[in-house]
This record gives sequence, structure tokens and C-alpha cells, in this order.
Amino acid sequence: MTPTDHDSSDFATLQRLADERWTCRQFRPEQVDRATIEQLLRLARRTPSWCNTQPWQVVVTEGEGTERFRKELLAHIQANGTAPDFEFPAQYAGVYRDRRRECGFQLYDSVGIAKGEHEKTMRQMVRNFEFFDAPHVAIVTSEADLGVYGAIDCGLWLENFLLGAQALGLGAAPQAALASYAPFLHDYFALPAHRKVVFGVSFGYPDPDHPINTFRTHRAPLDDQITWHTA
Repeated sequence: MTPTDHDSSDFATLQRLADERWTCRQFRPEQVDRATIEQLLRLARRTPSWCNTQPWQVVVTEGEGTERFRKELLAHIQANGTAPDFEFPAQYAGVYRDRRRECGFQLYDSVGIAKGEHEKTMRQMVRNFEFFDAPHVAIVTSEADLGVYGAIDCGLWLENFLLGAQALGLGAAPQAALASYAPFLHDYFALPAHRKVVFGVSFGYPDPDHPINTFRTHRAPLDDQITWHTA
């Protein structure tokens, strides 16, 4: 079978989901029913991993479980510093700094926060720990002994989760910010020391009318990312 024998509609669907996916930063309050969440998680579990180790373990909150988690995490961050299980980026330099700034400017512009409005900027940052009002949060951990490659596999899991959410009409926000308070998460969810927090994902039904959900980030041209070796 040649590539031209395949139904191109499958690729077109995948391309559309990838193109249309975006990070939701304001959710509606309605709960997602358990059957839909399990449908999404069953898709994500098909993620490939090194030697099929499937290192991801996922804690999912719902209902009062989300509300209590939101309240206690907010109280914790007001009195404690960050301490992630995996080292965060040392710096953003060059093109990476430029892309990060562009995204930040788009976000703040969408909600009318001008440069230098530090109090408003801080308030928007705290929205991460309110889960942007999402009714559900997933906390994803990897096995410590698998190191960076276990974390990479969890990243692949995340991509499938995000595309699945898009296909189901859900919004999602992958958040390294939640992993920055790993000791709290270990205590709160009784996570053993050999499980390392990689990231969190807030998810639910998006609020399409909120201005923060109107901007979209850009992607670099393919020629900026690929080197062809032909000889």
C-alpha cells in the first residue's frame, strides 16, 4: 500500500484538530460527565512510550474535589515558594524569549492589561492556581527512575489528551505552573516520593465569549525548524 492509497480525510481531520486546538484560560462551570472524561483518558492511554513503560499516572479532580483543591492550593502559594520536581528552564534567550514575550503580550492585551500594570499582571498569574475556573484538573506524574524520558512520554500523553479534548468540544490548559508546587501536590494527593510531578491540565467546557480565549499563538515556519541532510 502506498501513501496515496490511504484516505486523506484521516490526515485532514488530525491536521484540523491540531490547527484548531488552543489553550483555554476561562472555563464555564459545568462539570464534564464521567463517561466523557473516561473516553478522553482511554484515548490518551494509547500513547506510545519507551519500551511500553506507560509511565504516566493521573489524578483527576471533579465536583467538590476540584473546589477544595483550588482553595487549598491558593492558600499554599500565598505562603510558600516554588519547588518543582523537574528543573524548570534556566532562561529564555533569543528566539525562545521572543516567542514567550509574544504569547505573554497577546494574553495581557486580550484582557486589557498594559505593560507596567504589575498588580493586574500578578492577578492574572494567580489565575493559573484558580485553574481558570475549570471544573476539573488532571495532575500527571512519572516514575522517578525513568528520568527525563519518562517525562517525555508524559508529554506525548498530553498531546493526545489535548487533541482528544479538542475533538470532544472541551477546552484544556496544560500548566507547568501547577508542577511548580510539587511538595504540596505530593502531600495533598498522597503521591509517593518515587512519583515526580510533570504538569497539570485544567479542563472543562470553554467560555468562548471571554476575551482571553480569543487570541491564538503562532508557529514558526517549517524552514526555521528543519535541516535537510541530502548528501
